[in-house]
Amino acid sequence: MHKVILKPKKEESLLRFHPWVFSGAIHSIQGKPAEGDLVEVFDCRDNFLATGHYQIGSIAVRIVSFRQQEITASFWEKRIARAYEMRCALGLVTTENNTYRLVHGEGDSLPGLIVDVYDDTAVMQAHSIGMHETRHELAKAIVKMVPEVKNVYYKSETTLPFKAPVDPEDGYLIGSDTKKYTALENDLQFNVDWLRGQKTGFFIDQRENRALLERYSKGKSVLNMFCYTGGFSVYAMRGGANLVHSVDSSAKAMEITDKNIALNFSNDSRHTSYAEDAFKFLNGIQDSGVKYDLIVLDPPAFAKHREALRNALKGYKRLNAKAFEQIKPGGILFTFSCSQVVSREQFRLAVFSAAAESGRNVRILHQVTQPADHPVNIYHPEGEYLKGLVLWVE
Repeated sequence: MHKVILKPKKEESLLRFHPWVFSGAIHSIQGKPAEGDLVEVFDCRDNFLATGHYQIGSIAVRIVSFRQQEITASFWEKRIARAYEMRCALGLVTTENNTYRLVHGEGDSLPGLIVDVYDDTAVMQAHSIGMHETRHELAKAIVKMVPEVKNVYYKSETTLPFKAPVDPEDGYLIGSDTKKYTALENDLQFNVDWLRGQKTGFFIDQRENRALLERYSKGKSVLNMFCYTGGFSVYAMRGGANLVHSVDSSAKAMEITDKNIALNFSNDSRHTSYAEDAFKFLNGIQDSGVKYDLIVLDPPAFAKHREALRNALKGYKRLNAKAFEQIKPGGILFTFSCSQVVSREQFRLAVFSAAAESGRNVRILHQVTQPADHPVNIYHPEGEYLKGLVLWVE
């Protein structure tokens, strides 16, 4: 196995079990590892530190083990089994719920790997070349260790580093297209398009926040902005909302939202969908004088890298300011950021600034984050990406 030797004192993060080695920490490499190869990492005194996947870029090695051991099929099976056991212990694998995240990268000690389960199909995404090269072994491990899963669909065409000399092709690694695209979440049905949809087809990370919204929806007029496939809208309907308006700029997303509403509430006139730009819609209802009891703001990531952080914070402030204008007195605002580079404190400050400009009295009811099947490795705080506030607006 190729050997990566670190510069003096650059081993400290690995001694704290952080799962990344940055390129600037490397003194030398013995051999010529290809991207995706397993390498062993040593300090400058030749002490073993960890084993991981090598990759060209800022993050040069993603650690898969801090023990000096052979990485075999059995190794991957044990990691998948541990991840599955935790989801079962969390009560996520039930007759009322067959939709959950099985593997959440560093949070499950499998950096660069995402696996979401929808009924009998696991959808796998690789965010590193190492996991891409290991995809067939991982697929076999998933089917072996997760009894419910019969099919593994690989979806990494848009997630692998763009500089990598690979040509990933989406498709089934195990099993085939069963045409079963309906998943169950907390006894609600959702169409999940893992072939053409965003991410793995559904945003599982908002499951608990959707359930929280359901508790507050009774008798409310609800606006769900950036609704994608209408998850929050479906929960609001079950919660007893008087009306639900779903808004997304994608006409295709709105079609799926309408299908999800129909799956759970056939011929229910409380719901209306709008395929329209968010700010254009908010400006339009402002002119019409329409206001809502409950508003959900769940936009896509405004910043995917630190260079975009300043503009992202301005975007969050502007968006939340619009919501404060359109919410009724005594209304509730669910507002989120899924931008990893935006810290919890920065997001809260952006929302605070919008609230201050509105002149409304605002109280925090809940500070929310990603659910337990999206765990954060305590040694890798960067894994906490979803942050949200539930606000009472007087």
